[in-house]
Amino acid sequence: MSERAMQEPTVMVLTALADEPRHGYAIAQEVKAITGGRVALRTGALYGALDRLLADGLIAIDREEVVDGRARRIFTLSPAGRERLAEEAERLADTAREARRRLSASVSASASASVSAR
Repeated sequence: MSERAMQEPTVMVLTALADEPRHGYAIAQEVKAITGGRVALRTGALYGALDRLLADGLIAIDREEVVDGRARRIFTLSPAGRERLAEEAERLADTAREARRRLSASVSASASASVSAR
């Protein structure tokens, strides 16, 4: 993969849009839910990320609504965004698999060393 790894907030925004279109506040709430509250996107950071993702073609505007006299954009994951998120999910899964493998090997080596020392 020639693309560089995504920052976690970007992955979370794309993940929040993977199952259905959402407006900005709903994206922020979904990210908070997905991460168990660990990632809370500030308004400026969220809309900066949305602008960048729009410019990169990873998301699109699904529609615009007027709610209480204010315009609200509803964003959706584009086909390119879906592909990029799938690639990133696979990269993260590969990394997690390797971490688990090494941790398991480390536990086995520690157990062997402990038995040898007796």
